[in-house]
Amino acid sequence: MLVTASKYPTFDLSEIVTDNDLSYRAFQPLQPVKRGNFVPDFNLNNEYALWQRFSNGTETHGPVSVRQLLNKPLVISFYSKHWLNYGLQQLNLLNALQQEIKAHGGNLLILTAEKDEELTKIAWENNLSLNFYYDRNNVIAEQLRVYSDNDPVWNKFSGIDTNVPLLATYIINTSKQVVYDHIDTDFTGTFSGKDILSVVYESALLQNNKKSA
Repeated sequence: MLVTASKYPTFDLSEIVTDNDLSYRAFQPLQPVKRGNFVPDFNLNNEYALWQRFSNGTETHGPVSVRQLLNKPLVISFYSKHWLNYGLQQLNLLNALQQEIKAHGGNLLILTAEKDEELTKIAWENNLSLNFYYDRNNVIAEQLRVYSDNDPVWNKFSGIDTNVPLLATYIINTSKQVVYDHIDTDFTGTFSGKDILSVVYESALLQNNKKSA
């Protein structure tokens, strides 16, 4: 007696994966931290390779003191070359403010997840005097909720195909509280330099008053 082979594939029921076994991650849209929020995990690393500093477009070298940076109100701003002219505009605006930020009692730091020769070229061509910190794997950007693998930036903006942090600028006081926030969502770069200087001054004054009390 001949046995006719089935033309349909057979399955072992034990090989079937039920929906409950599949990994599931609920969509969580970016919700950047705002003024008044605390960021207790915010910190910087003294590791020399994570820092790149420029003075009038020329790279400078020397020891880094994270403690001195964090002992004053700190203006931080996220930069990525993938924002093209919008990111460059933000760098130039901050570069124009950096001396006044120091004079008002604060510090300024640019965070980027990209460490390459292009940054050196940009600094030279734009005569930048800025300090850059390599935010490896976007750790700080995730802490401040301006970056997420779960809600890539191209969900919000067309014309960008790389997931990078939002164009965000913050001021963090010595208690690790956010006292200023600005996120450029319309590519105007119109954060107020006057507001930044005012918040830096007020935060530095409050800190000095606490020390003398």
